[in-house]
Amino acid sequence: MTTASAPTTASAPTDAQPAAPMTVTVLGLGEMGFTLASAFLAGGHPTTVWNRTPERADALVAKGARRAATVREAVAAGSLVVVSVKGSATARELLEASGDALSGRAVVNLTDGTSAEVRAVADWAAGQGAQYLHGQIMTIAPGIGGADTVIFYGGSEAVYDRCRTTLRLVGGRGTLVSDDAGVPTLYGMAVHGTMWGTLNGFLHAAALLSSEGVEVKRFLDDAQASLSALSASFPMIAGEVDRGAYATEYGALQHHRPSVEDLVRESEARNIDAEFPRYTLGLVNEAVEAGHADDSYSRLVEHFRNSK
Repeated sequence: MTTASAPTTASAPTDAQPAAPMTVTVLGLGEMGFTLASAFLAGGHPTTVWNRTPERADALVAKGARRAATVREAVAAGSLVVVSVKGSATARELLEASGDALSGRAVVNLTDGTSAEVRAVADWAAGQGAQYLHGQIMTIAPGIGGADTVIFYGGSEAVYDRCRTTLRLVGGRGTLVSDDAGVPTLYGMAVHGTMWGTLNGFLHAAALLSSEGVEVKRFLDDAQASLSALSASFPMIAGEVDRGAYATEYGALQHHRPSVEDLVRESEARNIDAEFPRYTLGLVNEAVEAGHADDSYSRLVEHFRNSK
C-alpha cells in the first residue's frame, strides 16, 4: 500500500538560527587594545580598528581586521565599540570625535580612571545616545581571553546581556557588578589595594627572613597553613565591616599591639626599613587609645574612613 507524500513546504526551523557575529570596533591599539582586538578576531567577529599610529594595526589587518581612517568611521562600523586607551580624558576625546555615529551604539570603555572620571564619561556618552558599560580588566594583556580572566562591568544591564557572549571572548569571568559605571573601577582599586598591601607585607617579611639567611621559599613551605588562614579570614572581616560591629572575644587590638611592637624593634635591630610595621603600630595605638582595645582588627577601617 502506498501513501501520498505531503507536499514539501517551507517551515520555521525548530531550532533558532545562530545570530550573525556582532561587529566590533576597537579604539586604541596599545598592548591591551591590540590583544582585545586579536581576541575578537579569533572569535570570528568582524573587527574594525583605529589607532593614532595607523601602522600599529598592520598585524591585525593581516589577520582580517579592517583599519579605519578616522574615529568616526571606526565607530560607525561596529555595533559594539570597545575603547582601550590611556586615561578617561583620552577616551572622552575619542568618543567625541565620533560625532553622531555614537548614537545607538553599545560602548564598552575599558580605560582606567577614577570613579568620578568614569561616571563623567558614562553620563556624557548616554547624552549622545550611546548605551554604555564601563569595564575594569583584572589582568595584564597576556591574560586576555582566558577562561578565568576577571573583568568587572558596570552600567547598562541591557548592553551587558546583549554583548555578554562577545565580551566573554576577552574575559571568561566577566561580571556585571552594578548599574553604576563607576563601581567597577572601585572594585579594581580594592583588589589592587589589597594586592599592594599584601605584597609590601610579604616583601618586608622576605627582607627580615633573608637578613637571617633563611630562604624565603622554605618559609613559604613551612608557613603555608598560617598564610592561608589570612585570606580565609576575609569573609569574617567583611561581615564585621559591613555591620560596623567590631567586638570580639579573641584577637583584640590590645593583643596585636605587643606583636607589632616586636616587629618594629626586630626590623630596626636588623637595619630593615621599619616604616611599614611602624605605620601599622600607629594605627593600632590610635584605636587602643581611643577606647577600642577590646575590638577586633577590623575596627581600623574607621581610621581609613575618617582620615583627615
